[in-house]
Amino acid sequence: MTRQRRPAEEIIAATAAELAPGPHDNRLLPLVEAGTAPLSALAGLALEQRHIIASDRRAFAFLAERSGPGSACAAFFGTLAEGETLALGRLGAYERACGLTPEAVGQYLPRAGCQAYPAYVSWLALNGEPPSVALALTANFAAWGGYCARIGAALRTRYGFADEACGFFDFFAGPAPELEQRAVAAVAAGSDDAHGEGVGSGAHYGRLLQTYESMFWNTLADADADADAD
Repeated sequence: MTRQRRPAEEIIAATAAELAPGPHDNRLLPLVEAGTAPLSALAGLALEQRHIIASDRRAFAFLAERSGPGSACAAFFGTLAEGETLALGRLGAYERACGLTPEAVGQYLPRAGCQAYPAYVSWLALNGEPPSVALALTANFAAWGGYCARIGAALRTRYGFADEACGFFDFFAGPAPELEQRAVAAVAAGSDDAHGEGVGSGAHYGRLLQTYESMFWNTLADADADADAD
């Protein structure tokens, strides 16, 4: 008997629910929401993101090229690449609010724990099946968007940041109906196979992505704990 294929929307929702982070997976977030995270931690977030955005933008553009012109996956990854460009344009105001100068940005050496995420995205760009990668990224973005919404709110209430300085986080926290539609189409282009083919491997990719994202936040939290101990 042929197994009935699940709708892409159902696959995305189930994967996002399965991979949703736990309440203690991000140790930096509660510090920001309490207003106790030092400005150096907020600055570190900005500095790491500048490297991540540059890497992810190239990875998404390559995935769009790999997917083939006119395909649903190419449209999805192309939109992601464009989004990274828009996000980069909003990062400067946040950097300035953190007290960063162009010299500090240029001299910063990124941390391995923070850069594991984009390194894996680059691996996926080379090795992952595009529909599976689309599923993994879409599931992970649900957690990332929620984090950004909470940080944007905390920056305003706890740190007095202006709207412009929070624009980077607002961009990822806000609704993106066109991207959501393209994600559904991209995931629908693959097969729903739990044995590792098509979008079935997307859950495996997503688990690693979510682990690397937690590593990003916790590396920043640990860096400030180490600085306080010195």
